[in-house]
Amino acid sequence: MSQETNQTESAKNPDQAKAGGERAQGPSTEAVVAQWRRERPDIDSSVMAVCGEVWRAGERLRRGVLANLARYDLDMPGFDVLLTLRRQGKGQALSPTALADQMMRSTSAMTNRLDRLEKRGLISRATDPADRRGLKIALTAAGFALADEAVVSHVDTEESLLKGLNKKERAQLKVLLAKVAE
Repeated sequence: MSQETNQTESAKNPDQAKAGGERAQGPSTEAVVAQWRRERPDIDSSVMAVCGEVWRAGERLRRGVLANLARYDLDMPGFDVLLTLRRQGKGQALSPTALADQMMRSTSAMTNRLDRLEKRGLISRATDPADRRGLKIALTAAGFALADEAVVSHVDTEESLLKGLNKKERAQLKVLLAKVAE
């Protein structure tokens, strides 16, 4: 059976798609588009294949990163706080608002994130010497050490997840995804 016939069969019967190149995450995007072409030839469903691949890639990246963070008993928001503080430099501190801005997140959930990290001894909160009403958030020595260790394994994890792409392809993908995110 040719690959084209096999894909057509997969599109007709998703239950048989495993033999026709189905991925662990469901039928191929080509099979989904073929089904839509058959059912709704009046619409151009090819965009579904692009978006589907972006979703699948994003989910694969998310799972890989979260598995790595689990080694440190961190979730993504907590990890984001630690790395945002770490990249400011040793001994540097940020207000909760500046921290949220640097993380490109709202301040709404910041208190709970900071509470959890403070309980673990990874961050400290101190009164802002320039404004007694404000706070400054900084990494503790343990937080700094954990951030330094975790960022190395994080980069290694991301490298592993993107190992199928060369430098030129990575640069091209970055540009294309940035255009989508605009």
